[in-house]
Parts: sequence; C-alpha cells; structure tokens
Amino acid sequence: MTATLAPGPASPATSRDDQLRVTQIRVVLSEWTKFRSLRSTLYTLLLAGVLMIGLGALLSAVAASQPHGFDAGATAVSTSLTGTFFAQLSVGVLGVLLITGEYSTGMIRASLAVVPARLPMLWAKLAVCAGAVFLTMLVSSLTAFMVGQAVLSGKHLNATLSDPGALRSIVGAALYLTVAAMTALALGALLRNTAAAISTFVAVFFVIPPLTMLLPASWSGHFVQYLPSNAGGMLIDGTYGVAHPLSPWTGFAVMCAYAVVLIGFAAWRLRRVDA
Repeated sequence: MTATLAPGPASPATSRDDQLRVTQIRVVLSEWTKFRSLRSTLYTLLLAGVLMIGLGALLSAVAASQPHGFDAGATAVSTSLTGTFFAQLSVGVLGVLLITGEYSTGMIRASLAVVPARLPMLWAKLAVCAGAVFLTMLVSSLTAFMVGQAVLSGKHLNATLSDPGALRSIVGAALYLTVAAMTALALGALLRNTAAAISTFVAVFFVIPPLTMLLPASWSGHFVQYLPSNAGGMLIDGTYGVAHPLSPWTGFAVMCAYAVVLIGFAAWRLRRVDA
C-alpha cells in the first residue's frame, strides 16, 4: 500500500515571484492608472468631445440657415459630424503626450526598468489610448449626430439612424479618431519629442491635404485619395472634395496601414535605441 503525499504550500519566494512577474495585463493596468491620473488626458478628451459636438451643431445651424441647404458633397450626416476633423487635433495631441511626456520628464527610464522587454509597454499604451478614445468619441459622435439632426429638422433636412450610411458614419468617426490617436502615439514613440511629433501630425493631417488642392488635378488625382486623412475620412459620409474617393472600408484600411507601419518603426526604435 502506498501513501500519496499532498503538495505542500508554495514557498514564500515562489509567491513573491508570481506577484512581481510582469505580464501584459499588469502593464495595461499600469498604463491605465497613468492615463486616468493625468489631468491633461481628461482635458484633451473633453476638448475633443466638445469640438465634435459643438462644431457639428454650429455647421448644422449654418446649413439650415442657407437657402440652398448643404454645400456640394455634404449631407445631413457628414455636416453633423464635421467636428470629427477638428477633434483629431485634440486626440493627436493626446496620443503624442502619452509617450513623449515620459521622455520629457525622464519617467520613461523607470517604466522601461519595470518592463525590460520594452514592447509590452508600447502595446499597453496603444491599447489604453485606443480604448479610451474609441469609447469617448463614439459617445461624442452619436451625440453630435443627434444634436445636428435636431437642428436640421427645423428645415426638414435631417437624417435618421436608419438612413444609408448613417450608423456607419457615426461608428466610423470614432474609428477614424482612434486610429489618428494611435498614429500620433506612434509618432511620439518614434520621434521622442513632443514638438516634433505634434508638428509632424499636424503637417500630415492638416497641412498637406489642403496643399494638394494647389496641384494640377492630373497630378493630385493619382495620390490625394491615399493620404491618411482623406482615406480614413471616406468612412464618414461625404467625399470632402476628393476627386477619386476610395470606398469607405478600403479607405479606412489604408489609414490603418499607415498606423501599422509607424507603430512597427516605433517598436523597432524602442527595442534598438536606449531612452
């Protein structure tokens, strides 16, 4: 007859190692704690929501006051969501500051000492940024749509959620801003300087697209639809002056491709170059 010995309690050293072990979930929770403890993150998200809702309501009121209604290429849905393209500046600044703020204060050294593998920290920042921006902007885009349609209803120009493309545009606005914020975060991780990253983001999303309108149509018609803001903007109802627009989800895929490439370069630099 043999006796089976029950396993003894785990040693204190083993329990302590388990508690100190770095996992992706723990890194995400750590980054979430950093995110919600900073006033700047709350202020930039609040500003993005105010811009989306306020400008959407303002431009809807302007369209309702005009005898000819909407401008060429605009619809009731796109007009109420026009604030999306101004809110992207706020979420862009948010994305940049999430990483460059640590470089400017030197806190990045402590973060990388705790997470020596480095990349889990970048993935965690991207996850926290994407989750916070998407949820906040989804609520904001839905509110902007409802407020805009309430303003337009006085002239019977309003749309409803059941109209073609309306629901896609509302969700698309949140997706667009989420990818824009992740692109900005990748720029911050790549350049490691707040001014340089924000300037690059502004140039790509705000300066270059209008400048392409100065080029001959025979030139710009071949590439302007592939610029990040123009490609991603196709997910929101309206063509916004693009001569040969991509289909909504194809355009969004192009915008995501830019973000993935930048994130890849940022990850490479984070692994190769010391903070």
